[in-house]
Amino acid sequence: MRILSLNAWGGKLHSPLMRYLAEVDADVLCLQEIARSPTTDAEWLTYRDTDVELPQRANLFDEIAAALPWHDGCFCPTARGTLFDGDRPVASEFGLATFVRRSHSVIGQALGFVHGSFSSEGWGPHPRARNAHCIRLFDHDAGTAITIAQMHGLREIGGKNDTPARHAQADALVNLIRQVWPGDERLVVCGDFNVLPDSVTFPVLAELGLTDLVASRGHTDTRTSHYLKGGRFADYMLVSGEVDVARFDVVERPEVSDHRALLLDIGWAISPRR
Repeated sequence: MRILSLNAWGGKLHSPLMRYLAEVDADVLCLQEIARSPTTDAEWLTYRDTDVELPQRANLFDEIAAALPWHDGCFCPTARGTLFDGDRPVASEFGLATFVRRSHSVIGQALGFVHGSFSSEGWGPHPRARNAHCIRLFDHDAGTAITIAQMHGLREIGGKNDTPARHAQADALVNLIRQVWPGDERLVVCGDFNVLPDSVTFPVLAELGLTDLVASRGHTDTRTSHYLKGGRFADYMLVSGEVDVARFDVVERPEVSDHRALLLDIGWAISPRR
């Protein structure tokens, strides 16, 4: 089984992103910063927030779904706000997306907020609401189940250091996982956590028997050349002891976002499709 985690940056690097998602041939794709704008046919919209302007693919979720015809997708919005087609406001939703190859059976799932709640009338003040999605699959090749959770951690204006809200977020993520994970099978947790490797998030997740593969394997950067700030950690993938890590990579090339993709192959042998 191959699992991909990626903050898609709203599809700003659209062509390489779409090509990579199709070619990487992941069984499960855990994606953050995905937009859906069902009232427009425009391809590009603009996100505006004070001095920030960022191009967004208006219906990135639908485009990814079309590029992955053998997967089922689930869109998990955190808020409904306004993007712009020129000067024309367009209602859009923003959140997580999880895609699962149809050969795997989804036998359980939970979706919930780890910070705040759904905002239906705008993006909301910072730090904005964040959610997490947890699924339990039956892996027919392995003959056993696996639980996979993803989260997009809250963004604090003051940086990535721990705050009470981030500690509460970690506790909420654990509570969500426990709704789905029976406690005695493989568990993978991933996403853009927006924290540093010394965050309280990791001792909290360690209570589930999880170990981070990013910092523990010596990776020091999960951002690409498109990210121009300091603090190069953001994205993480954690596994329980039952997971046989055949290969793990913090992907440097191609650059498809301002975040690097995290790619995990599970099993004793590398998949022949590589």
